[in-house]
Amino acid sequence: MVSLDFSTAIKHRPIDLQSVEAINEKSEQDYSLKFVRENALNRSLVSFQDNKARAVYRWYKYKEAFSARLVEFLLLRYGLHQGSLLDPFAGSGTALFASSALGLSAEGIELLPIGQAIISTKRLIENKLRKEDVKFLSQWVTTIPWQQVDEEPPIPELKITKGAYPEKTAKAIGRFLAAAKKENDRVAAVLKFALLCILESISYTRKDGQYLRWDYRSGRRQGKKKFDKGHIFSFDDAMRAKLSEIVVDLTNNDVPADLFTTPNPNPGEVVLHCGSCLDLLPQFSEASFDCIITSPPYCNRYDYTRTYALELAMLGINEEALSRLRQEMLSCTVENKAKDLLTLNPRWKSAISAADRQELLQVVLAYLESQKDEGLLNNNGIPRMVRGYFYEMACVIYECARVLKPNAPLIMVNDNVRYAGAVISVDIILSEIARSLGFSVESILVLPNGKGNSSQQMGQHGRESLRKCVYVWRRK
Repeated sequence: MVSLDFSTAIKHRPIDLQSVEAINEKSEQDYSLKFVRENALNRSLVSFQDNKARAVYRWYKYKEAFSARLVEFLLLRYGLHQGSLLDPFAGSGTALFASSALGLSAEGIELLPIGQAIISTKRLIENKLRKEDVKFLSQWVTTIPWQQVDEEPPIPELKITKGAYPEKTAKAIGRFLAAAKKENDRVAAVLKFALLCILESISYTRKDGQYLRWDYRSGRRQGKKKFDKGHIFSFDDAMRAKLSEIVVDLTNNDVPADLFTTPNPNPGEVVLHCGSCLDLLPQFSEASFDCIITSPPYCNRYDYTRTYALELAMLGINEEALSRLRQEMLSCTVENKAKDLLTLNPRWKSAISAADRQELLQVVLAYLESQKDEGLLNNNGIPRMVRGYFYEMACVIYECARVLKPNAPLIMVNDNVRYAGAVISVDIILSEIARSLGFSVESILVLPNGKGNSSQQMGQHGRESLRKCVYVWRRK
């Protein structure tokens, strides 16, 4: 039987919203036995919220992270007590450190420098930080050495971060960085990390998915409504509170052995690979991992190079590097240009073919293109972004199948999305692509409460809850 290439067949067929809904409904019926309502899961568990009260994990609020407790739940549920774990979208390293604490070795791939900095600092603390270093950090809380620095060096900025801090705060940051340079490399690294942790709270900005939202007190005009983020912390208060939190967590644990409340006397090694998983995954050996737990960027237009611009600037990322990062990311924002995937890796032909043959995906893409042609999209980059997302994810799935051992699970947290009124069942589309590339779909764990769509979508098309899921696939 020859598989139909829907990417070609649908091009000449008119597609409307009803066509998308009909094929989506049929796909949901086909997957009805795979959907499992999992009452043990909630939005706190599959997001950063559950980490807020957890030592070490609470230090940096990485909003896109899932919780350490979710990783522990999944490892226990699927009997993953030993071996090696991979997270190709490592973020702040939650899967790496939580699995390491249970005795697995863990490797992660992360593109964004902020994620790399979080993971690297935690590894430094776990492996190299000394008790006397913690004492030095504690002294910083009480002696406030940055107040004794006379120089006020300018702070690193990008175009989109200029004016992000009150003038007094910007000067305090400069003095703090100057004072930190006088400490040993270990203490200086933790101090720099602490600074990254507080930047949003001391700025005029708030992370808002697709961009930084600016408080009206910044003097920047942004949108029709005046935005007030509420209390903006002073540098001294925010830094002393963060250093106190870090010191408390380190003091309450026997540094470094129990840093991540390790229940296993022999925690696994954590290895970080810096770069894009599209570039790095093909370099990994075949059948080398016992499981993958990950959460890729969602197909939701979020631009992490903007939302994390304060941190990226502080890490020395310049305008050219920022633009490059935006294009290297998995396509999830309208500014992503199309990647030439077969030039990147000729062996991805089967992955491209799997996406071409996925009917629901091709109907969605055709519908979005028709909406673009009629001038009905609020951004003409949406069809390109959605196409890029699924085709790039097909290549990632191909590589994940290659590096996993037989019968090893791939567990993925992801959200469905909605554009131009069309619900895009990301869970079904990716699962069907995975089935074409060497996986069986064991189950799709569905959170009892879905997420709402955007206010704009609700205004035009009504409220509709979107599935938030954890996919469980097995390497055949």
